[in-house]
Amino acid sequence: MSSAETSAPSPGLFFETINAYQRTAALKAGVELGVFTVLASGVATAEGVAERCQCPVRGVRILCDSLAIFGLLTKVDGRYFLTQDSALFLDQNSPAYLGGMLQFMLAPSIIEAFSDLASTVRSGRVHTTKDGTTAPDHPVWVEFAKVMRPMMQGAAQAVAGLVPPVQVDATRQAKVLDISASHGAFGIAFAQQHPGVHLVALDWEAVLAVTEANAKSAGLADRFSKLVGDAFTVDLGTDYDVVLVPNFLHHFNIADCTRFLKRVKAALRPGGGSSLWSLCLTKIASPRHRQHPSAWSCWAPRQKGTPIRLVNTRECLRVPAFVTLCSTPCCLRRRVR
Repeated sequence: MSSAETSAPSPGLFFETINAYQRTAALKAGVELGVFTVLASGVATAEGVAERCQCPVRGVRILCDSLAIFGLLTKVDGRYFLTQDSALFLDQNSPAYLGGMLQFMLAPSIIEAFSDLASTVRSGRVHTTKDGTTAPDHPVWVEFAKVMRPMMQGAAQAVAGLVPPVQVDATRQAKVLDISASHGAFGIAFAQQHPGVHLVALDWEAVLAVTEANAKSAGLADRFSKLVGDAFTVDLGTDYDVVLVPNFLHHFNIADCTRFLKRVKAALRPGGGSSLWSLCLTKIASPRHRQHPSAWSCWAPRQKGTPIRLVNTRECLRVPAFVTLCSTPCCLRRRVR
């Protein structure tokens, strides 16, 4: 029996959960007002922060006290200081700044699904609209592309390093297809680590404007092209050496994922050396997420040339950070720990 089961009953978790929205609101206010960035500059008093943020002192003091209670600041003798985590992730001048992602994570189209969760459970639908955020040209994905790249940058570099080298020669143009490219972090990282490879990014047109800008700033203007449309219906083309599918499959049911993956595999270059990688960083990061029915993996059989097998993550090998889909044995059972 665990210690939690043997301890006296407590309503603590109940009240923490009920009031969790206050923690979110305090963090959001601190980011929007620039409190963390001001504190990073050396200002430490409520009066100093209020002056820089152009807000009344009382409100700033209450906000900073709340942030200190929540563990996002420390308070010593009436002066406020950033924690190690806040200094790295919440100072706008930090290269690892994550505050911008709140624009997506707390967007109305995202949080509305939780406003009446009981109705969602009763109806079996997450959104009142037919397709929710997967609707064509949904504006939320433009915001995602603009603000989520810093969070994905490290993972993109790591994944790009795991993919086997692409053979580049004078007889053909080596190509990588980045499906649901968004900010382009994964495709850009792969193209940067594999000189000579041409990157094709697939997404909605408004989203691809962000992808293209990021590709150009990464020095890939002459090795980048766009493919606009619905990943389930657009002509993907053929002869790709690598296909990347970052954070996409978990939005859809098993039947749609199976249909989609068969289309994608058909777009791969015939013969050895080509590979298909699906990355689901948010859905299988913990044991409870590995049971998600539409988070997919697949594995390559040992016999070269035989078809790939699609499996649900409940059956697949343990992969704590992402899942891979491979069409050749060279990618078999690669891991990130």
